[in-house]
Amino acid sequence: MSDKKTLEMLFHESGYEDFRWIDSEAISVRNWVRMKCMYGCGDFGQNASCPPNVPPVSECREFVREYNDIAVFHFSAVLDKPEDRHSWTRGINKGLLDLERKIFWKGFHKAFLLFLDSCTLCKHCGDNRQDCKNKTDSRPTPEALGIDVFDTVRKIAYPIEVLSAYNQPMNRYAFLFIE
Repeated sequence: MSDKKTLEMLFHESGYEDFRWIDSEAISVRNWVRMKCMYGCGDFGQNASCPPNVPPVSECREFVREYNDIAVFHFSAVLDKPEDRHSWTRGINKGLLDLERKIFWKGFHKAFLLFLDSCTLCKHCGDNRQDCKNKTDSRPTPEALGIDVFDTVRKIAYPIEVLSAYNQPMNRYAFLFIE
């Protein structure tokens, strides 16, 4: 059985049905994405897994290119209140961490997850990597590494739009790098 078929069986066993494979060359890593983190995101400097606590975009680009197999997981929801987003994504991120571990234990030692939202595993985040209370489980988002999620997921025909109201379906994406 091919590695991808083995992995897909594990994805399904873990309850993940909506995923697609993408080649690392198709992942857009752009400097402007980091600028949006710096000037537009409230987590900048407030989260141990967000900029400036991640490598420079050039190193992130190199990291992405070290992989051949990347699974992109799609999650969609309509939430009643904006503040519900973090509890929704926290549960998903914890489940994906469990999947990352299972994949690692199957012999894919380079497995590495990028969360679909800011790391909110802890109620109170250390604002730098040294103060992180959960260093083994915290992960950055694709955007923290400079990944243009809009451009990237459109290449594999996933839906994504800028939302103008909270009653619109939100499409979020996690990336699982596997080699």
